[in-house]
Amino acid sequence: MKFWSVFTIFVKKLTRENRIPDDIPADSFYSESNMSYLKKIVEDIESGEAVLEEHELIDD
Repeated sequence: MKFWSVFTIFVKKLTRENRIPDDIPADSFYSESNMSYLKKIVEDIESGEAVLEEHELIDD
């Protein structure tokens, strides 16, 4: 995880809990709730319930 990601998580927990957090997750992407969310999206895509649209990529 990159420094700014960890820092952002730290600051969000600090402001939300109004204390210095002692438990910052290593990688929230793989959390149980996020994995369930992603599985639901995949199911929606595979069943045809989700509508996918193409868009132009942004060049930097």
